[in-house]
Amino acid sequence: MGNAMRWLWLLFTTVFLLLSQQAGAAEKGLFWQLESPSGQVSYLFGTMHTDDNRVTNFPPSVIQALKNVDTFMLEVADAPPASLLQLPQGNLKQYLSETELEQVARLADMHVMPMEMVLRMKPWLLAVLFDLPKPQTPFAQDLLLKAKAEELDKRVLGLESPQEHFGVMDNLTTEEQLQMLRAVLKRSQKQKENDFERLMKAYLAGDSEQVANMDDAMTQGVLPAALWQRMRVKLLDERNVLMAERSLEQAKQGRIFIAVGAAHLAGKDGLIQAFRQAGFRLTPLKK
Repeated sequence: MGNAMRWLWLLFTTVFLLLSQQAGAAEKGLFWQLESPSGQVSYLFGTMHTDDNRVTNFPPSVIQALKNVDTFMLEVADAPPASLLQLPQGNLKQYLSETELEQVARLADMHVMPMEMVLRMKPWLLAVLFDLPKPQTPFAQDLLLKAKAEELDKRVLGLESPQEHFGVMDNLTTEEQLQMLRAVLKRSQKQKENDFERLMKAYLAGDSEQVANMDDAMTQGVLPAALWQRMRVKLLDERNVLMAERSLEQAKQGRIFIAVGAAHLAGKDGLIQAFRQAGFRLTPLKK
């Protein structure tokens, strides 16, 4: 698995973690056993799309759960064609100043990305990627679980198609996407690393409420409120409906392990609530 695949699974880290909605105290957990009305057991695991070894060293309970199922599901199972990541036409040289292009070049180098590819990428994708800390390995948490599932000869399915996953923000205008990218370019690496550490601390504590409460604090002053609200709907609300529908369909057919960004678990439209409403018995597990 090369650097290109790492980019694809790391793209949404900061945004997805920031988008969690308020959850009750009983929904703080990130690892759940799902027992269907017929007694069949599946699992739901909230991930953090990062290669940080604090989340990629899986405890035996997670590996055992993976062994117990027939199917492994993650947000997207297949790499997208390059066209899904690129501007419809032209490149960033048409839109950015020389100073901004120099900043982009430095960040591309830090993330081990060829500049010719970066210049053709959608600005919103670059904004999300460039808001991450410097990568350490090519293996994000999600990819490691996928590799383990394949090693165990499990069926692997995506909750979304590559088009659905990487085209989620295509309704934004080019100017709105550039606004996101410019906001990230203004942030120092220290600011990004501090925010990442706060999110990591909340994730390691298994506290979805704490992650949710960071939302306004970490986005205030970065994006206009109206634009942020549109992003929330596209990135979280609409995708939760789709993920719940597809994961429930599979869970009714067999034993599954769902690995999905932690932000998709909690809240009235999250996967925890969706499984409860479908009659599943949920038990939090230690990870």
